[in-house]
Amino acid sequence: MTTTGLDPVALARLASLPIKARVIVEGALSGLHRARYHGSSVEFAEHKEYSPGDEIRHIDWKAYAKLDRYYVKQFEQESQLTVQLVLDASGSMEFAGGGMRKLDYAALCLAALAYLVIQQSDRVGLDVFGDPAIDARIPARARNNHLRDLLAAIDGVTAGAGRGDEPAAAALERIAETLRRRRALIIVASDLFDPDDRTLAVLRRLRAQRHDVSVLHVLDPHERTFPYEGLTLFEALESDAKMLANPAAIRAQYLERMDAFLAKCRASCAEVGIDYHQVDTDAPLDRTLLDLLVKRGQLTGHAGAP
Repeated sequence: MTTTGLDPVALARLASLPIKARVIVEGALSGLHRARYHGSSVEFAEHKEYSPGDEIRHIDWKAYAKLDRYYVKQFEQESQLTVQLVLDASGSMEFAGGGMRKLDYAALCLAALAYLVIQQSDRVGLDVFGDPAIDARIPARARNNHLRDLLAAIDGVTAGAGRGDEPAAAALERIAETLRRRRALIIVASDLFDPDDRTLAVLRRLRAQRHDVSVLHVLDPHERTFPYEGLTLFEALESDAKMLANPAAIRAQYLERMDAFLAKCRASCAEVGIDYHQVDTDAPLDRTLLDLLVKRGQLTGHAGAP
């Protein structure tokens, strides 16, 4: 499987967020003829080979990964899907070491997903957490002008995020309450840095409520490799804490704790069937989107399936 490899920094230079979102989607779907979409299907019947005009949302991505050819699933009954995008705008997402700012990368991923979902005529909403000064909670809708409003909200978040530390768990609990009567596909883009470990617990609770949950675990390459040399002043992004340290003296302990953190996140998600993706901010954005599509089989699938 090949992708065009859209460099995140180069993509960030494009004129506007709607253009960036479209470029990411078109890169991930590389050369497919875009069509009109009519909601998500719930009862699989048969395959047929893709032809221009077919609905892209029904492509069997697992078949494509194995056969390098596009096949479309045929369905007997259809219903509309609700997709809730959740963006972490906390202070730690301001970090940019070996790639673009984590917040910008996460925002671009969710903008591309919003673009794709609206093109499929499904409902998409947005909830932003992390900075109490930002109020961006957009209910899920499927209208084309809704995409404009949603992308404008994401643009505003990336321009105005500060040093907040509102935990992800609080936002996810709000979503659990809002969606308690409607099952949804919930896609969370966050670094999952949480001092009290509530975030993973709430994600597991959402899955227990039969929501379909995907996590884009967004990290900077420097956070994973700790490449610093010489006496360095480290400053916290969610408090005023500072520490002057020799990286060589703390590197082994830091990497051990980071590896343990990542292993915990992966295991906690896998245990309850949460779709987990660890994503570095220097990774091509279209590849990140395509990996999500392929791993899920297709983006939307049947939300809330056990």
